[in-house]
Order: sequence, then C-alpha cells, then structure tokens
Amino acid sequence: MKYIESIIIGAGPCGLSAAIEQNRQGIENLIIEKGNVVEAIYNYPTHQTFFSSSDKLAIGDVPFIVEEHKPRRNQALVYYREVVKHHQLNINTREEVLSVTKEDDRFIVRTSKASYACTYLTVATGYYGQHNTLDVPGAERAKVHHYFKEAHPFFNKKVLIIGGKNSAVDAAIELEKAGAEVTVIYRGSGYSKSVKPWILPIFDGLVRSEKIKMYFNAQLNEITADTVTFSVAGEEQTIQNDDVFAMIGYHPDYDFLQAMGMDLVTTEYGTAPKFNPETMETNVNNLYIAGVIAAGNDANSIFIENGKFHGGLIAAAIKNKKEA
Repeated sequence: MKYIESIIIGAGPCGLSAAIEQNRQGIENLIIEKGNVVEAIYNYPTHQTFFSSSDKLAIGDVPFIVEEHKPRRNQALVYYREVVKHHQLNINTREEVLSVTKEDDRFIVRTSKASYACTYLTVATGYYGQHNTLDVPGAERAKVHHYFKEAHPFFNKKVLIIGGKNSAVDAAIELEKAGAEVTVIYRGSGYSKSVKPWILPIFDGLVRSEKIKMYFNAQLNEITADTVTFSVAGEEQTIQNDDVFAMIGYHPDYDFLQAMGMDLVTTEYGTAPKFNPETMETNVNNLYIAGVIAAGNDANSIFIENGKFHGGLIAAAIKNKKEA
C-alpha cells in the first residue's frame, strides 16, 4: 500500500485548484478521478456556454484567454488540460474510489485499481454525477433522461422537458432548433431568475411564437410508453411523447460522504456537509471538502469561480497543522 501525504478525490476545477495550492505549500499530493480531467464539464451539453467569464474560471494563475467574454465547453476543456500540464499535477484518471476508512491517524483509500494511505484527504467530487430523481409512475423508463448532450437524436420527436432553469432552457432551445416538438413544464409561476439573461429572450421568443409550449405551475403525474400526463394549476392533461428530459437538478453523493464519517446538516436549501468555512475541514480530523459539495443541495451559491478558493484554505490549514 503506497503512502501519499495528501489525496484529493476529484479532478474538477476545484480539485485541480486544491492540488495546485498544496504543491505551493510543499504538500505531496495525488488526485484520483473516476473519469478524466474535468469530467463533469466534458459531460456538459456539446455547445454549452458558461455563465461566468473566462477570468473567473481561471485557476492556478494560468490565464484563460478567449475572444468571447464567456467561454464555451470545448474551450474550457482545452484550458483545464493546459493547467494540468503547466502545473505538472499528479493525477490518476479512470480510477474510481470505492471506499475510505480511517485507521488511527491515516485514511485508507481503496480504489478500482489500488489502495493508498494518506494523512490528509480532500473530497472535491461535485454533484453532477448524482441527478435528482422523479417520483412518478414511469420514472424508470428508458426514455427518461437526466442529462442533455446533443439534440440531433431527437429530430422529429415529441420531447417533454421538466424544469425551468438553465439546463432546461438550454436543452429546449437546442432541441427546438434540431426539429423536435418541445413542451416544457415548470413548477414555478414564471421564469426562473437564474436563467442566463442573454438566453432568456431567445427562449421567451420561442414560447411566444408557440415554437415551444411552456406551462408554468405544472406538475408531472405519469410517464407511459408513448404519453406523459401532467397537471397545470390542478387541471390534468395528457400529451403524446417520445422522450422526457428531467432537468431537475443534482446533489452530492451523501452516502459516500457519510460513509467517511462526515456529519450532514440541514440548511434552508436542504442537506449539506458540516465543515469549518475558514479551513474547509469537516467534523472528521484532516478530512476536507472543496467545491460545490460544500453547498449541498444549494447549487446556486458555490460555483467554480468561488469554489476554486477552497483549495487555498485547505492548503493553509494543512500547512498550519504540520508546523504546529
């Protein structure tokens, strides 16, 4: 079993930032990632444009330069690969962490390929890998999707989108452009304030021209092989349907976090790990969290642009412990 002073689980931007900051403090570290570098961004829709500007997405003092004010998915993939090369980060990709246990003052990290021991452990696994689920009859059908990649396979198909925030709006626009018949249902009474301001007018124009059917105050009731049934302000209706996109959000892997001994707390947004905001250390000694998982269910409070600073807090906390 190989010993490494610090292990970081997750090679998203916040995990990469944590490794960079630890390198700067002379802390030996290894990132373990079940997919590849910034896997969640890779799984974004092909033509995704970020809400944030490139300078806010930059990490490790490596400039993120693009002609547009807001970069696209492919540009971000190139940028973060360059960051890894520039800082010569130590990353094991396509290696999944299966379990973490603590023995005395060390963590034992067992993966799909090996076992490791470390003194300090940082979890930066994000939430994109765990989608929220529907609680209606038919939710398990193969035609129900929780991630949108590209619109082409849905040409000439009747598609229902559940949700009213950015992922739902982006998918609706792309699907309509590709020739799908798009219906969107949203439980809110109007457009979400979180929708990108440069996208909302495009979407609203498609709704007003009836190229997209939009229902507010709507609730899904049932999914069958060729129909969906939903209620709008209490009135039920059934429409023909080929595919459903349930764009209803994501959440951290709470089972994984609790298995490591992390305490969870209830916030106004739901569930979140308990941690010290000055050090990002959890209730388990030497176990830290970084990135969006610190917000739990509140996906609108921590992003790359502020989660990237968690790495500096963690590195400083580890350095202080070593010097104490």
